[in-house]
Amino acid sequence: MYDLVIIGAGTAGLSAAIYAMRAGLSTLVLEGAMYGGQIIVSPTVENYPGIASVSGAQFAQSLYEQAEALGAQFAFETAISVENHPTHKTVHTDASQYDAKAVILATGAKNRPLGLEGEQRLTGRGISYCATCDGSFFKGKDVAVQGGGNTALEDAEVLAGICKSVTLIHRRDEFRGEQHQVERLRKLPNLQFRLHSTITALQGDNALQAVVIKDLQTGQEEPLAVDGLFVAIGQIPQNEAFRGLVELDERGYVVAGEDCRTSTPGVFAAGDGRTKTVRQLVTAASDGATAALAAAEYIRSV
Repeated sequence: MYDLVIIGAGTAGLSAAIYAMRAGLSTLVLEGAMYGGQIIVSPTVENYPGIASVSGAQFAQSLYEQAEALGAQFAFETAISVENHPTHKTVHTDASQYDAKAVILATGAKNRPLGLEGEQRLTGRGISYCATCDGSFFKGKDVAVQGGGNTALEDAEVLAGICKSVTLIHRRDEFRGEQHQVERLRKLPNLQFRLHSTITALQGDNALQAVVIKDLQTGQEEPLAVDGLFVAIGQIPQNEAFRGLVELDERGYVVAGEDCRTSTPGVFAAGDGRTKTVRQLVTAASDGATAALAAAEYIRSV
């Protein structure tokens, strides 16, 4: 019987493990893939307070080593379900099962990809899913944004203040995002709209050089030379296995406030997989600390 099982070893999960161990909780971290989460594909991280510049991989490695040095245990198995018992939780994985007094869901969310050939290879080499994270690397350069929601509009506005030019590509003639923000974008001299359009191909070997844009009304395709492409077509939370254990919103995110408490006592949610406004490294780390301390308080109270 562990005090705490943490599902997911991204920034939120590893931060939770650090704080849980410092709180004296016996802790097991489950991870079905590689520890570190989405950040490991970022070549440079420059927006984490106190660290001027670090690779995403090194950042993740440092978190992992710190948690391990404190005594956190790791099992590289995929959690497939959690049973809620009156006295404990049972976490079932693809290889075993573990009992714990409390559980933290730190499963994160995956950026929804375009699904184009070469996308994975060019991620971090011109393709990004976070303008706030990577926009500064394209200062004075030509970039494109694919998407039509608030995130795409916000990304386009951020990038317009940094880049030489921004092309906002959207498959419809109206945006899902807020209209007042669209009107603000229309006034920016270095931003152009490509509506009724989508990206059908990526060009570049070691780095992105152009995207091929298809006009959905005429069927015509043409390349657009860009140094960067920011994909903002949504995220996919990794919470489906826990539907029924905790409340999920209509998009699949775990309903939990800033205290990281879910609808089920003893189950907490941290990081990009919970309902929240800002999804950044620093907020993931904050969630991890908050969830771990909340779990410690819960365990002491039962």
